[in-house]
Amino acid sequence: MLFTLWAALSAAVAYAVFSYFAAWRRNVLIARKTGLKYFVVRLWWQLGIKIWSPMIKILPKWIWEYRLLVMTPDWAYSTGQKVFEYLGTDTFLTVSPYDILMYTQDAEVIHRITQRREAFPKDIDKYSLLSMFGHNVLTTEAQTWRLHRKVTSASFNEKNAAHTFSEAIYQTRGMLDELFGAGGETKGTTKTITTLEHDTMTWALNVIGYVGFGLRLLWPNQKMPEDTDPKLVKYGSLDPPDGHSITFAKSVERTLDKIITILVFPDFLLKHLPFKFASYTYEAKANYLQYMDEFLRDKAKEAQAGESTKEGMDIMGQLVQSKYGLSPSEKAKQAGLDDAEIVGNAFIMIVAGHETTANTLHFAIAELAINPATQRRLQKDVDSLFGDSDPSTWDYEKNINAMTASHIGACINETLRLMPPVTLIPKVVSASSDQTITAQGKTHVLPSGLSCNLMAVSVQRNPRFWPTKSSEKTGAPTDLDDFLPDRWYQTQNTGTDDEKDEEGDGVDYGGFQGSDTSASFYRPVRGSYIPFSDGPRSCLGRRIAMVEMNAVLAVIFQKYSVELAVDEWASDGEVENMDAVARRELYKKAQAKAQKTLNEATSVLTLKLHGGKHVPVRIVKRGKERFVNDVELS
Repeated sequence: MLFTLWAALSAAVAYAVFSYFAAWRRNVLIARKTGLKYFVVRLWWQLGIKIWSPMIKILPKWIWEYRLLVMTPDWAYSTGQKVFEYLGTDTFLTVSPYDILMYTQDAEVIHRITQRREAFPKDIDKYSLLSMFGHNVLTTEAQTWRLHRKVTSASFNEKNAAHTFSEAIYQTRGMLDELFGAGGETKGTTKTITTLEHDTMTWALNVIGYVGFGLRLLWPNQKMPEDTDPKLVKYGSLDPPDGHSITFAKSVERTLDKIITILVFPDFLLKHLPFKFASYTYEAKANYLQYMDEFLRDKAKEAQAGESTKEGMDIMGQLVQSKYGLSPSEKAKQAGLDDAEIVGNAFIMIVAGHETTANTLHFAIAELAINPATQRRLQKDVDSLFGDSDPSTWDYEKNINAMTASHIGACINETLRLMPPVTLIPKVVSASSDQTITAQGKTHVLPSGLSCNLMAVSVQRNPRFWPTKSSEKTGAPTDLDDFLPDRWYQTQNTGTDDEKDEEGDGVDYGGFQGSDTSASFYRPVRGSYIPFSDGPRSCLGRRIAMVEMNAVLAVIFQKYSVELAVDEWASDGEVENMDAVARRELYKKAQAKAQKTLNEATSVLTLKLHGGKHVPVRIVKRGKERFVNDVELS
């Protein structure tokens, strides 16, 4: 009996080992056939990278150095051009027994892949996390995606961009009032803010909540307007309404915070496990889904009664119309979304409509605090555009183009270049046939089913596609790792708005069709600047996001400056008694630590700071700065 068990076990192990090495050899041969350079990687290294890394590093460095790098999460963000320089190519493969992955920072390759939607569809398996509440425009492909895109794109137009502009201004003033009291009488020299990321998240959720869904979400110092639709009051209430244990805003915040836990643990476990994280997560998810179900039902009644929201994007209304607003004859002619897909798309619009914008805004403000001279340049442009005028009088049509062409727009572009919301964009070679690409003058055949990672964070720092010089900050050969908004004033434009996408299918998929940058700025070659992706599957809300961020930076820096907090090294009294030289030296410490912290950002849904990491700042009235003037003159 024991011999039989031993023999069976030995046979199973032998078969597993044989299958492992056979698959490895097969994938290596496939990789060689493409003609691209490749790494052979050990899957078990990647599965336990934090556990195995110290032991692996005992081996000779040449065995593990670059292989270990490409298995580290967000390796391209943390290591820059290191791997690509080592291989001497902008496109390479990694090979394991279980898969072959392509990584590219070649703008031409990226551009062609994003335009050929049928040949290189989205790798939707990588987006399963975002379909937990229902399939949506981000997690579908082919004809299903076309339906989702058609329904969701209708709201993304210039009229709603103007509405977003006004609401972003309103919410920014609400955020400043929350930080400093009504009227903005700041305690700036004594108040260190460690919640900037949370504050920008709240700001962005409030904007998309109102503009996108008609929900007036409040700052703690605000009251619900008297003319608010009674059906919508509960969503913006600062206290949980009947039938809920937390507010709508809290349910969204906690659901996003625990998104991985929600994916890993089924509801029955979350409900019954005797751990705080489980009850916290279950409460968030249950409340969020209940809110969305109630919202859907209310909108369905409006659709069936022929009612519609008169203001804003009304994303939920548009989604609900696709099912509940159709006549019987229309239903017979066209498919609509089901309830789960409506909720799934609403979830994506909330996530994409606030988390990406909030993170970019957080990074931009931190970079401006690290770089006082850049902040002064931005303030000069804000003064030129608006002077002391009340932001509530600013006009979208008159001001937005000038704003995006000013240092406000340059700072946002530069933040997106350095820290794009997603560091890579996953595509896959169509399962129906192999595809060819041309990389650095050579043609390569990619096998069907090959995963292709378009490295946004890498191509946006690739010296092949960006004018560069040696870094004045670090002495590095290029300055592409530096925050330098001035680079957007380069006169050499290598791309144009009217480039023809010869390989595109020519179909209008809705959404904003213009460039992501001002016409007066440096125009990167297509494929080298993709913070919102490119082609038919580019981000629907990119125009809305740019409008929001331009508005908020203008409002903040019209009356305020942002400085890094130095509490870790000196008290307020000690700072007060320092001369200019001592203040500059002190601020250098804060700058170095803040930059190190930003470099430690990682991705879950989007690139952001995790694990309690933060950049402490102080927002002060202009003229009351402690460091900006001294550092600017250094």
